[in-house]
Amino acid sequence: MATAELNGAAIKDFNDFHAECKAAMGFPDSYGNTMDAWVDCLSYLRDEDGMSKFRLKPNEVLEIVIKDAEAMKAAVPDIVEELTYCVAGINERYEDYGEKPALKLSLR
Repeated sequence: MATAELNGAAIKDFNDFHAECKAAMGFPDSYGNTMDAWVDCLSYLRDEDGMSKFRLKPNEVLEIVIKDAEAMKAAVPDIVEELTYCVAGINERYEDYGEKPALKLSLR
C-alpha cells in the first residue's frame, strides 16, 4: 500500500489543504488548488497520466493519512467532510470502471 501523509494540524483553510496535498502527493505545478483538481489528480492513479507521484498497481491502494486529524476536524470540519465525500466519489468512479477502490482515508 502506498501512503501519503498530511499534517492535519497545519491545515487551517483550503489553501493549506491544497499545499499539503500538492507536497505529499506530488501534484503537478499546474494543479488548480480546487477540489475538482484534487479529484482529477487522484482519479487515474493506475494510469500513466502523471498527475501525482503515485502510480498504483491494479489492486494497490493509496492510503491518505491525516496526522493530527482531531486538530483538523476542530479547525476545518468542512474540509474533512469534503475530503471524505471526494474519496468516496473517486472510489465509486474506480468501481464503475470495474476496478477496485484506489483510496483509503485514515484519520489519526
